[in-house]
Amino acid sequence: MDKDRNTQHPGQDGPLTGRIALVAGATRGAGRALAVELGRAGATIYVTGRTTREHTSEVGRTTETIEETAELVTAAGGTGIAVPTDHLDEDRVRALVDRIDREQGRLDILVNDLWGGEHLLIGSVFGKKSWETPLADGLRILELGVRSHVITAALALPLLVRSDAPLHVEVTDGTAVSNRRYRENLYYDLAKNAPIRIAFGLGEELAEYGGTAVAVTPGFLRSEQMLAHFGVSEDNWRDAVAQEPAFAIAESPHYLARAVAALAADPDRAARWNGKSTSSAELARTYDVRDIDGSRPDCWAYFEDITHGGMNKPVDDYR
Repeated sequence: MDKDRNTQHPGQDGPLTGRIALVAGATRGAGRALAVELGRAGATIYVTGRTTREHTSEVGRTTETIEETAELVTAAGGTGIAVPTDHLDEDRVRALVDRIDREQGRLDILVNDLWGGEHLLIGSVFGKKSWETPLADGLRILELGVRSHVITAALALPLLVRSDAPLHVEVTDGTAVSNRRYRENLYYDLAKNAPIRIAFGLGEELAEYGGTAVAVTPGFLRSEQMLAHFGVSEDNWRDAVAQEPAFAIAESPHYLARAVAALAADPDRAARWNGKSTSSAELARTYDVRDIDGSRPDCWAYFEDITHGGMNKPVDDYR
């Protein structure tokens, strides 16, 4: 297996050359990688988020900014344009859409990767009943994970449907199948199931425009925040398996991103994916994509078989 075959820099020769994309929530994690890989395929990417080199969002991380993401997009061969945007501020989102309209005249790809609620989970969500979660924190989770998505879709879709093949991608945690189980806490469950229903509903509405709406999920993501949580880096991430055995099937953010870039370049994507939810692993199998280490992890199969099913199988079976 050639581990470098998915790390080329096609730039202006890529399959998405000339396409215009908005990756909403591209400061770090999957959003940053999605912007980079769509850029690597040749697209122009508007990169949005709340953390800039001058301002830090409530997430509280100064180590990743939208300017840096835009620079990574350009370095990969695309064109990265950083636009500071709070997607809960309707006026800011309208201004963003107006700018894309003014500069490009259309939008081809909209990626809704808005979240930024990890700081609320450990203290207010995990291990707590819904009534034990401070109401303000629960409602903030719904704002960050649902309301921001709805505002962005509502204001950007009129521009998106000008495209000859509109693509709307909702990024969440879990597929429709995996999320049939309760996600531990009411607020988190609602926040992570809503994007799946958004993609389903918008799939119905975009069909007459030849469009595709799809919900996608990574597996156990080796995001910057997750690596910091375990005190490891991308170079030694396997050291965290001693703390969390399931981390053995962790994937880099570029795994999902490469798969979504392949989906975006698929002329038959509407027939395959419109209105559906899928995972990085399913997309990787469909488009013959691998992670940066050459593996093809399947987190959700691991959880189904091992965590929930009690099966005794080696973790390597899921990489």
